[in-house]
Amino acid sequence: MTTLQTPGTDRGHPRRWLILGVICLAQLTVLLDNTVLNVAIPSLTEELGAATSDVQWMINAYSLVQSGLLLTAGSAADRYGRKKMLVAGLALFGVGSLIAGLAGSTGQLVAARAGMGVGGALLLTTTLAVALQIFTPDEHPRAIGIWSAVNALGFAAGPLLGGFMLDHFWWGAIFLVNLPVVVLGLAAVAALVPESKNPRGDRPDLPGALLSTVGMTALVYAIISGPEHGWASGRVLATAAVAAAVLALFAYWENRVEHPMLDLHFFKDRRFTGAVAGAVLITFGMGGALFLLTQHLQFVLGYGPLEAGLRTAPLALTVVVLNFSGVSAKWTSRLGTPPSIGLGMVLMSSGLVSIATLARHGYAGTLLGLLLIGVGCAIANPAMAHAVMSAIPREKAGVGAGINGTLAEFGNGLGVAVLGAVLSSRFAALVPVAAASLPAALAAADSARERERITEAFSSGLATSQLVGAVSVLLGGLLAMELLRRAGRARPSVEDGVPPARPPAGAHADD
Repeated sequence: MTTLQTPGTDRGHPRRWLILGVICLAQLTVLLDNTVLNVAIPSLTEELGAATSDVQWMINAYSLVQSGLLLTAGSAADRYGRKKMLVAGLALFGVGSLIAGLAGSTGQLVAARAGMGVGGALLLTTTLAVALQIFTPDEHPRAIGIWSAVNALGFAAGPLLGGFMLDHFWWGAIFLVNLPVVVLGLAAVAALVPESKNPRGDRPDLPGALLSTVGMTALVYAIISGPEHGWASGRVLATAAVAAAVLALFAYWENRVEHPMLDLHFFKDRRFTGAVAGAVLITFGMGGALFLLTQHLQFVLGYGPLEAGLRTAPLALTVVVLNFSGVSAKWTSRLGTPPSIGLGMVLMSSGLVSIATLARHGYAGTLLGLLLIGVGCAIANPAMAHAVMSAIPREKAGVGAGINGTLAEFGNGLGVAVLGAVLSSRFAALVPVAAASLPAALAAADSARERERITEAFSSGLATSQLVGAVSVLLGGLLAMELLRRAGRARPSVEDGVPPARPPAGAHADD
């Protein structure tokens, strides 16, 4: 048994860096699956006879289940043990991958993807929570930086891995490739990762878990279906109304139950509200803008899926280099959390402006933008995640990780939907006869000049959407920086206004 000491005297787990590598491997597997399926859509459409609605459910089943369960998964990890939930997440993800790889119909694949979403929710929450238990508070910024770098690596490597697998194997291989990693991860977690949980052993908040899952799933579904069915359609409005009502009931319940899954008093802390508000706006702008970037590379500049993936890689590589080397952690330590977030958001916003204004002239402007975004992400994202997690007691690390993951899912989904809608409306305004998509409009064009005009209109719509994303990122960064700065003045602490996470009385980890 190894006792977790008070922050400042805790030396951390002796094998913490090796353990971090193990949990990052598990994290990477989940993140790859978020993007790898996109490049397989043509193959799935042809070999499984999948309709457009089938393809959408293959993609959305995973994200809906995962985003809906993040808070519940984090709470379960705190109560029942983070190592147990990490093992359960890996096992569920592996079984789902096996079924998906061998699926003979679209229904089987959708069901398998939903099962993988359950495993993914457990993994995304427990990996960050475990990292915060095994490292000292002084090491948290670098550990979170490496964890964030793995997120960027997953974003970049997914399309590349998918393209490579589809060039050499059939579509099921993109799922079966997860199995060796899952087996390796299970063995490493069993041997290395210590068990830890909330020592208070609070009673399970089952009504809260049910309400949060239903509410978040309905909210994400409304966001995802908005562009397809129309924001004013009955389906979208009804789903959004259900989400609002259920989440309001969730807040009412959590404010009155003795052992809430999510303590709403967290929102009275300026550090927490500043980090939360900034994170939503930042992921809104970045998620939507990067989604549009892939369309720009393929539809406007004419690159194939694998080529487009290679050309977005500089962003992720910049994040990986700066975070794995510890450079971004050193900058954050010198600047402090609020200025780091502000600087990072300015750089990210500048990168989006560069892509919006220069990308149509070739790849050089896009490359400049990607490098600026990469540096900004390397500085700001770990600082933002640290701000969220440090505002929550250490014994609630799983819930904190669930909140962090939910913010990312919500912001990304909303960004894709809203900025996609901005693109569609701008494109329709410039090309009134366009059939709601660039390929359809080009197919209906009568001449090369007409096709050039349509492509230019689409490029203009992309630029407008990117600029909206840039403004959102900048506002999010400034808002988070100001709220965290005010919180720092109100509550002096050892780390630029961000006090160390409160240690649980008697918390322990089994070695």
